[in-house]
Amino acid sequence: MEKVFGLHAVESLLRRDGGKVVEIYVQQGRRDKRLGALIDLAKSHSVAVVECPRAKLDDLVSGRHQGVVALAEAAPSFDEKALPGLLAERPDALVLVLDGVTDPHNLGACLRSADAAGVAAVIAPKDNAVGLTATVRKVACGAAESVPFVAVTNLSRTLKALQDAGLWVVGMAGEAEQMLYDIDLKGPVALVMGAEGSGLRRLTREHCDFLAKLPMAGSVSSLNVSVATGVCLFEAVRQRR
Repeated sequence: MEKVFGLHAVESLLRRDGGKVVEIYVQQGRRDKRLGALIDLAKSHSVAVVECPRAKLDDLVSGRHQGVVALAEAAPSFDEKALPGLLAERPDALVLVLDGVTDPHNLGACLRSADAAGVAAVIAPKDNAVGLTATVRKVACGAAESVPFVAVTNLSRTLKALQDAGLWVVGMAGEAEQMLYDIDLKGPVALVMGAEGSGLRRLTREHCDFLAKLPMAGSVSSLNVSVATGVCLFEAVRQRR
């Protein structure tokens, strides 16, 4: 079982897969329109709704719960063995690879962009990276349940497996000479984004078919990884239209 909190995250979970929600805890005495609609939605899925003091909600989760916490069956997790099956379903698969993203808010935002862009899978290393925490799920607003998240033990080996499966691997690096807009992203592609601050690791770079960058016209040298991820994914979406 896992805890999902926040109005949007719980609502998305109920609408997407209400059968997995076992119970919802709501803040005692709170009766605003949005929470009322969420309670009605939960009852329509025959989900038990329990009122409790705010202090109990604070104890249940660490984060801004907005007066609601859901107890639900854990979303399925994937490992590298699942990748061939996920890719077989999408001959023109767009895959997002995150090389060591450690901030749960960044991962949640990346998952949300991945869902919107129709990504087949999001891949990240098991070590030195954030996993699917409750905060990640809240920020992802339901995308953590809809986009397969694949945690792998060896990212370099996984990139090689993606290449063997016919995907071009494009790593984003600020010092690259080529612009992302000049690369063909219409076929099966894996976009690789670096970690906050340090960017792509050396071994990850060496396993990329191409390195590319985004044009930076201002005084800052780089974008936040979740912002850059959204820009890159939707360049692929634009080319595929």
